[in-house]
Amino acid sequence: MKIKTLLKAATAATVLAGPALAQDVTLRIQTHYNPEQTSGKLAAEFVEDVEMMSGGAIDIEMFYASSVVATVETFDAAANGILDCDMTGGAYQTGKNAGFQFVGDIMGGYDTPYQQLSWLYYGGGLEQAQELYNEFGMQLIGWWVYGQESLVSSTPITGPEDLKDWKFRSPPGMETEIFANLGASPIVMDFTEVFTAMETGIIEGTDYSGLANDESIGLFDLAKHATYPGFHSMPSDHLACNKTVWDGLSDQNKRIIETAMEKLALRSALYFEKANNEAAARLTEAGVTLHDWSVEDRAAFRQAAQSAWDVWAEKSPEAKALVESHKAYLGQLGLISAE
Repeated sequence: MKIKTLLKAATAATVLAGPALAQDVTLRIQTHYNPEQTSGKLAAEFVEDVEMMSGGAIDIEMFYASSVVATVETFDAAANGILDCDMTGGAYQTGKNAGFQFVGDIMGGYDTPYQQLSWLYYGGGLEQAQELYNEFGMQLIGWWVYGQESLVSSTPITGPEDLKDWKFRSPPGMETEIFANLGASPIVMDFTEVFTAMETGIIEGTDYSGLANDESIGLFDLAKHATYPGFHSMPSDHLACNKTVWDGLSDQNKRIIETAMEKLALRSALYFEKANNEAAARLTEAGVTLHDWSVEDRAAFRQAAQSAWDVWAEKSPEAKALVESHKAYLGQLGLISAE
């Protein structure tokens, strides 16, 4: 009788534990992409993967393109509980701490998204970055990196010498300092002003995105030169969640989300590598000149970027630690001289 009673109790406990282990949860996430954009569609696949792998135990409400708060406010909205997670990028948070520059857009660092992702997972980057995110009540879950951006220009940009006095639209921050040090004339402006500025000759070029995206919005109707493959900028979009929310998830659900992020990272890099190569073929056929900088010229840009890194490293202890981490890993990969 006692054995039967114990077995019945154990069975009942197992039944009761089932729903608890499944841990139904809803996560509210905002991304800066539109649902029609390729990256928006890839984000939707991430949602499907998480919901499928969790058997419906994790439900994600994905909000697109500033539909809840402005893009730059997404991080704070997640930290404050308005959202649960931020799917934009660390570069928007450099005003909080200069260290976010080196998890958002390293500038002149890695050649490929695969190298940059390997720093995160095999170069101690995730642990190093986690300290920064945790300071603001957030947990970094992973990256999705679409690849190198291209510079678009109405004049040839065959190497560093062509940057002298080159007037171009630049985003604010460290990029303006790097290009100014190389003799260029970066002008910070909203991207909505770029077409008029190029048509009227106020600027000669712009930094916008990867080659396929540049083509898709019509930049090559105004300019017939571009750098490709790119080398100067490779933004890392992130998934970062409110730390209290993340800590409250089961280990199983955490692993599902982390795995789905790694799939998203791979799919993003592969898709845009294909799309950029296809765009390069179309643009070359249409008479656009693509400038592939030499190894020596790329090294010159990377050296100029490192000078800016060193300046930014003095802005906060977290920035300094991240710069040292990147330099050490770039040295291991043979991209800079190991120190």
